[in-house]
Amino acid sequence: MCVAYDIAGVRGLYTSLSDGWIYLNAHDCPQVPERVSSAVARSFRVATSVSRPEPAAGTHSKPTSGSPEAATLLSDASVAVADLVGATPERVVLGPGLVYLYASLVASMRPLLRRNSSVVLNNVDRVELTAALGRTEADVRWAAADLATGSLPGWQYMDLVDGATRLVSVPAAHPYLGTVAPVAEIAETVRAASRAWVLVDASAYAPYRPITFDDWGADIVAVDLKEMGGPEIAALVFRDESMFGRLAAVGDPAANGAARLDLGVSPGLAGAAAPTIDHYASLVDAPTGRSTRRTRLVASMSETSGYLERLRDELHTFLGTLPAVHIVGVSGEAAAESDAEVDRIPRLSFGVKGVPALTVQQRLFAHGIVASLMPQGPLTEEMGVGELGGAVTVSLSPFNTTADIEHLIRTVASLA
Repeated sequence: MCVAYDIAGVRGLYTSLSDGWIYLNAHDCPQVPERVSSAVARSFRVATSVSRPEPAAGTHSKPTSGSPEAATLLSDASVAVADLVGATPERVVLGPGLVYLYASLVASMRPLLRRNSSVVLNNVDRVELTAALGRTEADVRWAAADLATGSLPGWQYMDLVDGATRLVSVPAAHPYLGTVAPVAEIAETVRAASRAWVLVDASAYAPYRPITFDDWGADIVAVDLKEMGGPEIAALVFRDESMFGRLAAVGDPAANGAARLDLGVSPGLAGAAAPTIDHYASLVDAPTGRSTRRTRLVASMSETSGYLERLRDELHTFLGTLPAVHIVGVSGEAAAESDAEVDRIPRLSFGVKGVPALTVQQRLFAHGIVASLMPQGPLTEEMGVGELGGAVTVSLSPFNTTADIEHLIRTVASLA
């Protein structure tokens, strides 16, 4: 049954919207829901306190009674991340950021990444992430995005992956162009040619669509909660606990399971992980009857995805009608011919011909719209963004409205 998306109710969950700005910069600085900021304050207060022992033991008693609340906060964070991706908490490794977790993963894969092995990276991932994964003795091979659309073709992995490949990194979605990668297709191709692990960064994808770990066929799913308006905590979720046995411990050599990759995170920040996932699970009314957080999350994100995709279509349609506007990876003859089947999350980057991107951004600011400049990189340069004078990235959030899109179009039209 279709549940109505209550945009007024959703906007009420973000107290920061009361300042009057139209925030279209979820890729760069997502707004923090009130329940998340409140949870951080509470978690820092209680992290060092000790919970009282419960009067009787039982299946529902707290196993950490008599211990600092920090342990419970960390455990709850692992459970929340597991619910987010459709996994189990013992497969979750928490860390202060994906760069640190990626570097830790490569260090722990030393027994696997020898000189006669290879890793496959790509030019879509953020530069800092590929740099972390590239610090290895293994041969580094590169998958390349389609220069017309910015999408990552899956067929090329048939040539890049062989029996010596040990790790393949794939972004679930481009953080600035919004193109969605064919993760399941890539994972299947990798499986057919090697025993390599497929690492999927779901950080840009997670705020828009429900994630089901098994549907992707991935070995490791990475997610940065900061990109969901959550705390500065990231996680790696593994397909199976047995994978930890193949990794070298990065800290305590006697550590087992997920602890072999443990980097340590602040319990005060970890206490906001569960409220972040609860927030996304509550954007629409819960299904009738008793339901788990995972069930509520999938239902909520499915409805939210439908709402934001309608806004995305409006944004693409009306921005694309402005003759002086070039949407990176969408406008142009080459892009138009190959874009018909490209899946996208509600993010795009655009430029106005003859107008520097900084000028466009400043005009948006002057009209109460917050957007940010698209970071420059090898892929964007090859796609001609530099020749365009740069681009401005626009990304939608659950609280954006049709009125926000219309105001953006009017402002850009005044330049175009």
